[in-house]
Amino acid sequence: MIEFWYEFASTYSYPAAMRIERLAADKGVAVAWRPFILGPLFHEQQGLNDSPFNAVPVKGQYMWRDLERVCDSQGLPLRHPSQFPRNSLLAARVAIVGLEDGWAPAFSRAVYQANFVDDLDIGSPDVLAPLIAEVGAGPEHVLAAAQSDPVKAQLKQHVAMAKERGLFGAPSFLTADGELFWGNDRLEQALDWAVRHQSREHA
Repeated sequence: MIEFWYEFASTYSYPAAMRIERLAADKGVAVAWRPFILGPLFHEQQGLNDSPFNAVPVKGQYMWRDLERVCDSQGLPLRHPSQFPRNSLLAARVAIVGLEDGWAPAFSRAVYQANFVDDLDIGSPDVLAPLIAEVGAGPEHVLAAAQSDPVKAQLKQHVAMAKERGLFGAPSFLTADGELFWGNDRLEQALDWAVRHQSREHA
């Protein structure tokens, strides 16, 4: 098993989310989707109130060009969002709701499509409602649940868990033995590690 920690405003989480299940299935590794928000970690760990890619413009320019190359190599469309980063709090809470019913992965991929391809405001309930419907859930019920205290508390718990696990960015992958891998370009390495660890356990 591997934990996939992702943030909807995170650029490199987009290609990771679009390919992790296929690659993990090929390796026989189960994926535990872990939606969270990076803002509290950025603020606490780095003193940032904005994306590091906005705080350091030259780094941001490189990132967008690099993401274009990454998406092109994977056959993924990409449009630079007119607002970056977008508020991902509501989308993360909706994903939390979907974890129990099993539609969080499909919903998450749809949110990335909305943000990084269709340039839609993923912080808007009007944008998220049709995405919820597409995965077979009831938008009105889900959006109400997303604003409930238990779901808010669960997302806060995810952020606390991320901090405890030593996360500082997204996407991040955590294997069963606690090995942390950061970045879309470390996905294959994380899966290989998970397979080797599992093999040693059963040796």
